[in-house]
Amino acid sequence: MEYTEEQLLSLSGIQHYAFCERQWALIHVEQQWLESVLTYEGRQIHQRVDDVYFQESRGDVLIRRAVPLVSYTLGTYGVADVVEYHRSESGSSKQGVTLSDRDGEWFPFPVEYKRGKPKPSDWDELQLCAQAMCLEEMLGVIVPEGAIFYKEWERRISVPFHESLRERVQSLFENMHQLFHEGSTPVAKYNSKCRNCSLADICVPKLKRSVKPYLNQLLADEGEGEEDE
Repeated sequence: MEYTEEQLLSLSGIQHYAFCERQWALIHVEQQWLESVLTYEGRQIHQRVDDVYFQESRGDVLIRRAVPLVSYTLGTYGVADVVEYHRSESGSSKQGVTLSDRDGEWFPFPVEYKRGKPKPSDWDELQLCAQAMCLEEMLGVIVPEGAIFYKEWERRISVPFHESLRERVQSLFENMHQLFHEGSTPVAKYNSKCRNCSLADICVPKLKRSVKPYLNQLLADEGEGEEDE
């Protein structure tokens, strides 16, 4: 199946969805957002990186920033912070891509910039893998690996795009498209992740959890009252 232009979802949303389905729906379905210190710092880092006119050569590596991405198979669009193009070694059997302003063949290597440190789950890896899958569809080559640069650590972590990670990206986007089509927002479920969520004041998961039994009882009482009449 291929999605149309109108059906494309934001690529960065896969990180929101993997973190919390409700957070993703609040942002991408209901169009709600609150700025926090963490999101502000992350945005500042990306503003410094996302210069679409920036291009730099470092030996056999060409660096391009703010690279537009799209995949009609996943149904997503976005921007890669950085795509490095590594020159193919002489005699290599791997097929790279040709660049209009460079000789030889080159292999794309996506790099994502994050403000903090590695997460306890694979949220960042999923976003980077989705970028790689977009590049593969756009350029017709295999992108086996990328990297995430963590500002707090001041270093990058290599991320191999193994089959299980790719399958998870595919599955999550299918779920996201289904929820978006339905226009539905999952109910709040409070857990430890809620403490670091920028939408906690909108979601109010503790409140929603605490009032549900009360509302259920209220509805039940009203039902009994109607029967008595």
